[in-house]
Amino acid sequence: MKIAILGAGLMGRAALYDAVQAEGVTGTGIYDIDENLASEMKIRFGDENTVFGKLDASDEEAVYEVLKDYDSAVSCVTYKYNPGITKAAIKAKCHLVDLGGNNDVVNEQLAMNDEAEAAGVIIIPDCGLAPGMVSVLAADGYAKFDKVDSLKIRVGGLPQSPRPPLNYQMVFSAEGLINEYWEPCVILDGGQKRTVNPMSAVEHLEFDGIGDLEAFYTSGGTSTLPETYNGKINFLDYKTIRYPGHCEKFKPMLEIGLANRQELPVNGQLVEPRALLKAVLDRNLSFNDLDMVLVRLTIEGNKDGSSKTVVYEIVDRQLSKESLTAMMRTTAFPAAIIAWMAAAGKIEQKGCKPQEVVVNPAIFLPQLKKRNINLVIKES
Repeated sequence: MKIAILGAGLMGRAALYDAVQAEGVTGTGIYDIDENLASEMKIRFGDENTVFGKLDASDEEAVYEVLKDYDSAVSCVTYKYNPGITKAAIKAKCHLVDLGGNNDVVNEQLAMNDEAEAAGVIIIPDCGLAPGMVSVLAADGYAKFDKVDSLKIRVGGLPQSPRPPLNYQMVFSAEGLINEYWEPCVILDGGQKRTVNPMSAVEHLEFDGIGDLEAFYTSGGTSTLPETYNGKINFLDYKTIRYPGHCEKFKPMLEIGLANRQELPVNGQLVEPRALLKAVLDRNLSFNDLDMVLVRLTIEGNKDGSSKTVVYEIVDRQLSKESLTAMMRTTAFPAAIIAWMAAAGKIEQKGCKPQEVVVNPAIFLPQLKKRNINLVIKES
């Protein structure tokens, strides 16, 4: 089987690293608007069966020409291109997963379900970390109960040694971070979908060996879960984990307009505040210090007439400056696993579907373990 990676950024190169080692994969390809970058990543993370090429992800016909030669693909480009890539994948009869991150874009893709079914392919959006892997964990946990009362998802990518004032470093795109901090958040409350404000409802939590942390609402993490479990789970939410005080310091920057896309005149030039904020974040928070990813899902409900709680927990640490970051591993590896599952015929359903509906945890979770992403499950 052959797997294509679209985008040669941090997540794309990690997806390639994973795909070349997957069982039964006979060829891989990595494509980017920057052909030199794609070539470099082929050399660093590919093998003798890896090819590279230049690709403009906004050119639907060009994407089709690439994907027609592959069994499945992982889109690691900015989410705005994913609807066009989805159309190209359907035309090419190539399975597709992406890293997603925007609810409106995902809904646009899910609306192509009938076309994907007719083409005999499976298209699965939002297959990174959160949105992503946590949805498969949620599905696994949900199946352990007769009735689920609450599902609380807490996830964060953090520097192992925080630097003030924000105690944060860029571990994925600045555009994605701002989107999470700015867009509305969808939860389930009383079994029904409800929208809450981002960077609100700050709570405190702890992880063994790490200490005190905070978590607050951010956009996108619940992905399709509120729709899938609407009326089935009383309360479901998602919060991002940060070091204490981060929300209090970062939120005012957005409230005064630094996430706005409307251009302002500055010294005779029009400047987009959001573009400026992205540039400042990338320049001043790209420390490349060792990072870690924290994941905790707490599920409460009933089984066989008794109260039951299941907790899923991951603490993944980058081992050295030379190794893949924890965020690369926990975001790109799950997407690559699902792309491999699709190509290997381990996902039976076709169409554009949420991963919690079509990805079998019994196949997915052992693949995490093979990659040393250590998941601890506690039941009480």
